[in-house]
Amino acid sequence: MSTKEQILEEVKIEELLGNQNTIVLFNDDVNTFDHVIETLVKVCNHEALQAEQCAMLVHYKGKCDVKSGEITDLVPMCSALLDAGLSAEIQ
Repeated sequence: MSTKEQILEEVKIEELLGNQNTIVLFNDDVNTFDHVIETLVKVCNHEALQAEQCAMLVHYKGKCDVKSGEITDLVPMCSALLDAGLSAEIQ
């Protein structure tokens, strides 16, 4: 592969990644670990272990990126997290 082809490939990857938005879940003193885990499994289609790890990160770090993707896919997920009483936003 030529240098020019490598640069073009790198630019395409950056363009694809640049269009990604992320749902960030924030820590609160209200929701239980079980509720957070169950909600992440239901809303974000996480595996149980992934949801548990996200819940632990939120608890100890204060926040965690829980889902990345196109804004049109993330808006209903973020709304469902908020409706479940969790603190989340799209960044």
